[in-house]
Amino acid sequence: MPPTQYSTALKSGKKDIQTRAAAEQSTELPCLDSILEKVEIRGEVPLGLIDIPTELIVGTKTKARTTSFAPNFMPILDEFSEFAVKWKSLCDAHLREGIRDPIVAYEYMNKYYVLEGNKRVSVLKFFDAASIPGYVTRIIPAWKDTKEIRIYYEFLDFYNATNINYLSFSQEGGYRKLCLRTGHQRNERWSPDDRMDFNSCYIQFSEAYQKMGGDKLSSTPADALLIYLELFSYDQLKEETVSQIEDNLEKIWEEIELNQPDEEEDEKVALKLDPTPDQKKNILSHILTAASRTADDNLKIAFIYNKTAETSSWTYAHELGRMYLKDAFHGRVQTSVYDNNATPEDASASIEKAIADGNQIIFTTTPVFLSSSIKAAVNHRDVKILNCSLNASHKYIRTYYARIFEAKLLTGVLAGILTDTNKIGYIADYPIIGMAASIDAFAIGVKMVNPGAKIYLEWSTLKDNQNVDLTEKLYQLGATYISHQDMIVPQHATRRYGLYRVNGETPVNLAFPVWDWGKFYERIIRNIQHGTWNTEGKSESGKAVNYFWGMSSGVIDVVWSPAIPSETRNLLETLKRSITRYEFNPFDGILHSQEGIVQADPNHRMSTKEIISIDWLADNIEGFIPTVSDLREETQPVVKQEGIRREEDI
Repeated sequence: MPPTQYSTALKSGKKDIQTRAAAEQSTELPCLDSILEKVEIRGEVPLGLIDIPTELIVGTKTKARTTSFAPNFMPILDEFSEFAVKWKSLCDAHLREGIRDPIVAYEYMNKYYVLEGNKRVSVLKFFDAASIPGYVTRIIPAWKDTKEIRIYYEFLDFYNATNINYLSFSQEGGYRKLCLRTGHQRNERWSPDDRMDFNSCYIQFSEAYQKMGGDKLSSTPADALLIYLELFSYDQLKEETVSQIEDNLEKIWEEIELNQPDEEEDEKVALKLDPTPDQKKNILSHILTAASRTADDNLKIAFIYNKTAETSSWTYAHELGRMYLKDAFHGRVQTSVYDNNATPEDASASIEKAIADGNQIIFTTTPVFLSSSIKAAVNHRDVKILNCSLNASHKYIRTYYARIFEAKLLTGVLAGILTDTNKIGYIADYPIIGMAASIDAFAIGVKMVNPGAKIYLEWSTLKDNQNVDLTEKLYQLGATYISHQDMIVPQHATRRYGLYRVNGETPVNLAFPVWDWGKFYERIIRNIQHGTWNTEGKSESGKAVNYFWGMSSGVIDVVWSPAIPSETRNLLETLKRSITRYEFNPFDGILHSQEGIVQADPNHRMSTKEIISIDWLADNIEGFIPTVSDLREETQPVVKQEGIRREEDI
C-alpha cells in the first residue's frame, strides 16, 4: 500500500483534533461505557446482523481504543506503530476484496459504539463507505421527559415499523410526520418494497441536499426532507433525479434555512401585532403614487374558501370582509371568489386558476390550505399569497389571524356577572392552535368577577357529540348562559351564537365577538399599494411575517345587547380600553390550569407566542382538549394541520 493513504488518514485525524481543540470541544473519541455511567437503563435488545450507517458510528464501547483514534475515527498513532501496520493491512484487504467481516457494536440513542472492529470502521470511514455490517445490541434508556428521550422513543416506534435506522430528526414528531407524508399510518408495518423505494429516494435527496450546502446547516437531511415533502409529493420525489431535486431545493432553500432546529422561534417569525403605520411621503412620493394609481386600481384579488358563505359562518365572515373592500376602494379593485374547496388538492387547483385569471393577491382563508398556499408561492414568486392560520413559519407566504381571545375575555366577564347558577356552558368547534387561549381567556374573565363559577366545555366536532343538541345538554346540566360560535350561518339562521341566555325557550343574545376581516384586508391592500408591504419584508429579512392583530387594530370587537345594564356595560368598556392600550392582558400574573400552577410569578406577562401555543385548560373548566381520533372524520384535516394536540394521533 502506498504510504500516502495512512499518512492522509493520519493528517485527517490530527486536523480533527486541532479543529476541536480550537473550538473548545472534546478531542477524544466518545466512549459508551463512560456515557452510561450516569444513565438509567431500561434494558438491552439484540438486533442481530444489520447494516450500520457509517456516519452514525461515533465511538467505541470501551475506553481501551479511544486513544488510537480522533473523534472522526481517523488514526492518530505514529505511521510506524504496530497499530499503523494493522491499519494498512486492513486497507490493503479492503482494496483487494473488500472488508466483509461484521463488526460488533452497541446502539444507544440512535448512535453506534464499536466493541470489536474499530480499525475496520476507521478504514471504511476513510473510504467513505455508506454502511458497515455489524451485530448490534440496542441499549434503551429509561423514560425521561426530555426532548432528547422523547425523540428517541419516537425513533424506536418508527424502527419497529420500518427497520430503518439511518434517519435522524432534530425535532419531535419528525418520524410520525414522515410516515404520513410517505402514505403510511403511524406504526404501520413497511414492506420490503416500501423500504427499498424510500432508501432510494433518501440517498438521492441526501446527495442533492449536500450539493446545495446542507452540511453547513444544523438541519439533518431528514429535517430538510420533511420540508421538501410538505411542498412536493412523495410520488413526485420517487420519479425525480438528483438534478431535479436540486432544482426544487433551490426554490425552497430559504424555507430550509429558516427552519433550522437551532434557530430560536423569535428568529424565525416576525409577529406583527398591529398595522404598520403609514410612511410619511414627500412631494415626489405623492407624484409617483399618483402616477402609479392606475396600476393600483387594477389590482385583482382572489379569495379561496373551504366552504360557501351560505353554509359556513367562518366563510361568511371572510365574505363580509371581501364585500367591505368594494366600498372601501369604491370599486377600484377587483375581487373574485373560488369557494367550496373540500380538499387541499381542490384548493391547489383553485389557487392555480386564480393565478391564471390574473390575480396578484390571494387570500386562502383556512389553515387546511397552508400547504397548498406554500406550494403555489414557491412556483409563483410574483403573486402575494396570505393564509389565514396561526403559528406558521414559512418564508414564501404571510399568515394572518386575529386575537379573538381578547373578545372572549370580555364575554367571559359578562357571563360571570350574569350567571344565576354558577354553571356556564362553552361550545367550541375545532381544537386548533389558539382555541385553548380563547377558552381560557373566557374562563379567566368569569373567574375575575365570579371565582365560584364553573365552565362546562363541549366540542361540537366530537364523534360522541354528533346529532347531540349541545345547548340542551348544557342547559340540563344547569348552564343558563352559554358561549357558542361567533357568527350565524346564513343558511341556518339561529340565535345560538355569541353569549346567550337559555331558559328552555328561545335563546336571548347578550354579546358576540366580531371578526372584522374587512378592516384587515383593506389595510393589507393599502400597505401593498403604498409600499409598506415591501418595507415590512425588508425589515424582517430572513423571517416569516405573521399578522396577529386584535382590538387595537379594530379587527376584533364585541357587540353588546342593549339589555345589558349600563353599569355592567361601563365596566366592560373600561376593560376593553385597557386591552386595546395593552395595559391589561388576560394572561398576566398567576395562572392555574387543571393540572396545577402554570405561571407562579404575579408580575409575569405571558408573551403572545406563548399565548398562541397554550395547550392547557384553566382550573375552573370542566372538560378536556380532544385529540384527532376523538373527532369526526370530516373535521380531522384541519386539526391534523393546526391541532393543539395533533402529534398524539399522527
